[in-house]
Amino acid sequence: MNQTIPATMRVPQFVGEGRIGTTVKPVPEPGPGQLLLRVRANALCGSERGQFFRGSPNVTPGHEAAGVVVAAGPGTTTPVGTPGVVYLMDFCGECRSCGRGWTNLCLAKRGDMGFSRDGGYGAYELIHENVFFAVPDDLPPDEATLLLDVMGTGGHAIEYAQRLCAGPDERPQTLLVIGAGPIGLAVLAMARLRLGTAARVFIADILPYRLEMAERLGGVPLRADSDRPVSEQLRGLGTDAVDAAIDTSGNAGARQAALPLLDRRGLLLCVGHGGDLSVNVSRDLIQRENLVAGSEYFRFDELAANRTLLRDPAARDYLRPIITHRFPVEEITQAFERFWSGATGKVVVVQED
Repeated sequence: MNQTIPATMRVPQFVGEGRIGTTVKPVPEPGPGQLLLRVRANALCGSERGQFFRGSPNVTPGHEAAGVVVAAGPGTTTPVGTPGVVYLMDFCGECRSCGRGWTNLCLAKRGDMGFSRDGGYGAYELIHENVFFAVPDDLPPDEATLLLDVMGTGGHAIEYAQRLCAGPDERPQTLLVIGAGPIGLAVLAMARLRLGTAARVFIADILPYRLEMAERLGGVPLRADSDRPVSEQLRGLGTDAVDAAIDTSGNAGARQAALPLLDRRGLLLCVGHGGDLSVNVSRDLIQRENLVAGSEYFRFDELAANRTLLRDPAARDYLRPIITHRFPVEEITQAFERFWSGATGKVVVVQED
């Protein structure tokens, strides 16, 4: 692959108050163990709300990037021209957590791409090779981003729920997903793919657009802002309690309301950051043998199984509609404005030469 790499690049600059300008940065040269990617696609994420409204003047956001290796530093083994995606956490690979495979819980990570290190809304992104994951040449960059927060974060939550809530030889049969944003839709989709059609997946939100998407993905929609509480809606659908409630909203009230909906030996799994939870240990946990746990991102080693799954035509056709909007990087402000409206699934910014 022969490509002239420029000395500088124009990148989006998040200046705050919902404004994104542009600035010029040098295109970095990869050092030992590093790769330089020409970014082709980057999916938007709700965790970027702070950068959009409060600003991120010194760091280029974007942590769901897909691109192509255009330069490789000394000591790397990835050939130039390899397409792939970028794992959010620049894990050390040496700490106690990394030694156990828990790269999402690294104790000495070098940074988070798009938050403390320049991310994927720029034309080029410099990364350590250990956070690069190769994908097939025939997988379009926008669809490759599905491997990250959608399949990665969503699949990790479902895997964790399977282990904590039902044991290795059983599967949770009823799930309640709180929030039908992109991560909530991701949890729903990965539940359908991992648990099969026998599991019943309810999903609660206040936005009709996303509840309609959830229903198309095979979920049972519940209106969280209805005059009828979610508990009453569940009873009307023949369900008194759920095996697991997975909160993707980060909303304290919604999370609190889910706790009494758990069946005995049930699980409340918190995926969305933010908010608090008040627990009466005896009543809510001990007497019912219930669990409350957190699920953070996903392990790097989960990418391989998800890549295999995404190559299955049926699974890919099922997941593809989660991406509802694509914008050129020149229209990144409009992309975020549409995203914050709630009338989207996953939104992807794409970059052409």
